[in-house]
Amino acid sequence: MNYILFDGPHRDALLPLTYTRPVAELRVGILTLTEKWNRHLDSESSFLTESYLQQKFPLVEEDTNILIQASVIPTRKLADAVAGLKPGEALVSGDTLIAFNNDTAIQNPDLTKFTNIDWEGDLHQLRNTWDLFALNGAALEADYELVTSGRQTAATDETVTLINPERIFIEEGASLSHCILNATEGAIYIGAESEVMEGSIIRGGFAMGPHSVVKMGARIYGPTSAGPHCKLGGEINNSVFLGYASKGHDGFLGNSVLGEWCNLGADTNTSNLKNNYAKVRLWNYASGRFDQTGLQFCGLVMGDHSKTAINTMLNTGTVIGVNTNVYSVGFPRNFIPSFSWGGGTGYTTYTTAKAFDTAKIVMARRGVEFGEEDAAILAAVFEASRQYRNYQ
Repeated sequence: MNYILFDGPHRDALLPLTYTRPVAELRVGILTLTEKWNRHLDSESSFLTESYLQQKFPLVEEDTNILIQASVIPTRKLADAVAGLKPGEALVSGDTLIAFNNDTAIQNPDLTKFTNIDWEGDLHQLRNTWDLFALNGAALEADYELVTSGRQTAATDETVTLINPERIFIEEGASLSHCILNATEGAIYIGAESEVMEGSIIRGGFAMGPHSVVKMGARIYGPTSAGPHCKLGGEINNSVFLGYASKGHDGFLGNSVLGEWCNLGADTNTSNLKNNYAKVRLWNYASGRFDQTGLQFCGLVMGDHSKTAINTMLNTGTVIGVNTNVYSVGFPRNFIPSFSWGGGTGYTTYTTAKAFDTAKIVMARRGVEFGEEDAAILAAVFEASRQYRNYQ
């Protein structure tokens, strides 16, 4: 069967993270949504997403296709129900369309003609940006079972303290020295060729992808997840790094999500709790306003290729777009549009020419080429976000 992951109705509410990737490529837990569905379905999926993303994330269409709403977090039972759909059937949970089996054109199908199959089990879904860290704990535990089942963890030497070691899995090639891993409150997964430096203290749940590094003396509280090629330092609590992002120095990051190719300068601090302990409002691109998250703890959501300078202070519930450079004394605004340059004293537009030059240098340091597809995506984001760059 041919499986296609489509963005669905929550794509805009997941901006700025989905400016540069399909919804399916978001990470929650250890794996991306694509990786979860592929493992559960034992198949490779393609993407139905925004036209400007489609070249980098191609669509594969066959005579019969099962289309899956990518924001839904799969389980084995849910994936089995999806795989069992017959042509003309749709799997639904209340008002939520989970998947449908279509043997006609995939664009704009008439879903009223499908036979609905009710899903009676639990359903977890990314509907807003803050769901990535809010649902990260449960997703991490589920992924841990999926990734480590039937496998043997690599050994550590006598300098490493493991608490509740039966819930700790270390891939071959990982390097750990003079650190403490405590899996009492959540599983811990250490990816291949990664490193946990001396003096680090990690309290699960925690996951780090291949070639990532936990810097000396880091204090990490779960549930926190980092994709491949990340650097983690200072104090981190309940945050998600999609991949290729760096928080290598002291400073606090809590209840936050960082896109790829982000960098937090030394002593960057995020507030994740308001002084009056009120529930946090966060900018929502879908509604065009600051919406109530229902959360008391909510820090930073940062799009790809964005940076902060040293000693940057970020208010509770801050959203920073794609390719934004934040600096200056004082607190910047808590919604900063994509391709902005500045801080508390004001902003100017960060031109694509300068942004692309920086992206080429940053990505080359990780052995990744900034190609024409990347440039085309960021150019499209520049235009799509132009409406928000009204700095007066």
